[in-house]
Amino acid sequence: MSDTPVIGVLALQGDVREHLIALASADALARPVRRPEELAEVDGLVVPGGESTTMSKLAVLFGMMEPLRERVRAGMPVYGTCAGMILLAEKILDPRSGQETVGGIDMIVRRNAFGRQNESFEAAVAVSGIEGGPVEGVFIRAPWVESVGAGAEVIAEHGGHIVAVRQGNALATSFHPELTGDHRMHALFVDMVRAVK
Repeated sequence: MSDTPVIGVLALQGDVREHLIALASADALARPVRRPEELAEVDGLVVPGGESTTMSKLAVLFGMMEPLRERVRAGMPVYGTCAGMILLAEKILDPRSGQETVGGIDMIVRRNAFGRQNESFEAAVAVSGIEGGPVEGVFIRAPWVESVGAGAEVIAEHGGHIVAVRQGNALATSFHPELTGDHRMHALFVDMVRAVK
């Protein structure tokens, strides 16, 4: 049995290609996932950035929402970035009409908390569990975490706000690590997948 985990990237919307490249560089076999039968074939899943309301509606439309919830509840490792973080939250502070989440992390998130598109920025973020200094994070209409429950561990903050959380096999960041060429967040996730494979 190969030690190389198969990790999907939810390919309904968002920066799928960049995540596939980052995962491949972190020694995973990466593939896009759009349908429940593709989800069934992966060891872990990245939920990319994009527009969280649109992604939620597309997941329902493509018949992916319930299979996603089932796999996450069953312990499949999952990593959400930006909009992906919102989809992994148990609660959204200001959801759009009809917006649903997959859940998996006991946290409350605020959409677009860091401001609009033109207020996007890059910042060095010290992440607990990542060696070699801070990771470079790209924040694009990024959410932040308002609060976490007892089961969730805060692993990074920026500007006094929670920007990275881990709970069991679930990981989430407000920022986009896939846009920087620094693939240590993806390597951390690949290790999480390998640990349960």
